[in-house]
Amino acid sequence: MPRTADWYFDYLSPYAYLQFESFARLPDDLEVTLKPVLFAGLLGYWDNLGPAEIPAKRRQTYRYCHWLAGKRGVPFKAPPRHPFNPLAVLRLTLALESTPTAVHAIFRHIWGDGKDAQDPAVLAKLAASLGVDDLGARINDPSVKQQLRDNTDEAVRRGVFGIPTFVMNDEVFWGDDLTDMFLEYLDNPALLEQNEMGRLADLPTAAQRKESRL
Repeated sequence: MPRTADWYFDYLSPYAYLQFESFARLPDDLEVTLKPVLFAGLLGYWDNLGPAEIPAKRRQTYRYCHWLAGKRGVPFKAPPRHPFNPLAVLRLTLALESTPTAVHAIFRHIWGDGKDAQDPAVLAKLAASLGVDDLGARINDPSVKQQLRDNTDEAVRRGVFGIPTFVMNDEVFWGDDLTDMFLEYLDNPALLEQNEMGRLADLPTAAQRKESRL
């Protein structure tokens, strides 16, 4: 019987691109449902900032992802502007039923080929290459808009606070750097309950940061 997991992502994240490019490492009996979400919605709910909203972190993220992609042999070229508004590409993905083919093409368009993810003319060509000639109508379909909201709300309910994130058996694995941990969990589902892992799940706090006055 196949095992199942959900993968929450937004094209804003180069880490999501890098993790998606590593899906060949996943076992053959794992069925992954690709779930586009609005990263800004997650950030808003958890009252957090994205990496691109912190100038020093933004610069390091771009450089590190470029370096890491090179190490992995993955094509990488940042889009001409970032962050961008991802609504159109997220809705296009949902209009195409979030198939791996569509997700791969859109990720490669943005992070592999470094093309614009927001310009309507550029996106129209991308959509046409995926068999969508009426991009405006498809991405403005009320059901598509609602599905994106539903996916984002679902992610929040399940404790997803960033992207990319695998969720399996109510366990959350956030980030490309947790890929190896997720793979080990697949081999050993008791991983997160053993020894110190169990205690860490409910570790109490001893101090709370006050709001900065700088």
